[in-house]
Amino acid sequence: MSRYTLTVLGLEISFVTDAGSTRIYDARDHVEKQFSLLNQDGKNLSKEKLLTVLALSLADDSLQSTQKLREFEETIDRLLEKIDLANAKAAL
Repeated sequence: MSRYTLTVLGLEISFVTDAGSTRIYDARDHVEKQFSLLNQDGKNLSKEKLLTVLALSLADDSLQSTQKLREFEETIDRLLEKIDLANAKAAL
């Protein structure tokens, strides 16, 4: 595990993770970009409210990705069943 100390949205944070440095810095850059986009649209919102909106947006993205992954896995399972059935029929 690696230890990281970096600044995210003006806050210095330290943590330990198995994630590689590219993933860590890409995640930080993504958070800062999304925060900047929200900040442009919500100039009258406090930093705390913008962070809350950002957290909800990222959580929604994660939930949608999880749902899409489940759907892909179900599709793959159905296709594998069809392949197995076709192979079983061909073997007869």
